Amino acid sequence: MSIDALRDQIPDYAKDIRLNLGTLASETTLSDQQKWGSFLASALASGNADVIKAVSAEVEDKLSPEAVTAAKAAAAIMGMNNIYYRATHLMSEKTYSTLPAKLRMNVIGNPGVDKVDFELWSLAVSAVNGCGMCLDSHDKVVRKGGLSTDQVQTALRIAASVHAAAAVLTGEAALN
Repeated sequence: MSIDALRDQIPDYAKDIRLNLGTLASETTLSDQQKWGSFLASALASGNADVIKAVSAEVEDKLSPEAVTAAKAAAAIMGMNNIYYRATHLMSEKTYSTLPAKLRMNVIGNPGVDKVDFELWSLAVSAVNGCGMCLDSHDKVVRKGGLSTDQVQTALRIAASVHAAAAVLTGEAALN
């Protein structure tokens, strides 16, 4: 399966999602590694098997094995961090946000790909997972690393569209 096959699964009522996926697959604001890593990390964060399989097949010849592993790592580590940091940010007892997390996050320091790319993928996953604190943190790193607001917005658009595709397909599967 590929992005085109994924788009074919999306029903007409979600035509905008289908069109957005096609547009984003052709996007040139990001490098191919940044773009396809954002797609893969966002797909993994979505948790939808069809979306994960389609995006994984699409990136097979577009990302190095190291980039695939790093995109998976971004989805994994943000799956943990987004919950922890969102919780400490939302809790009325502010002491929690001052305590050390005491969670292993070594992959962030040594992701196996360019740090800015990994941080961009982490930002995309943080958007899917809804952690404002992590979004701000990763945005600062990628902007300091030279990415523009247009490039960050592209990663956010990818995350939003991939997540929407996953939501549509999950909903359709529940209805059938």
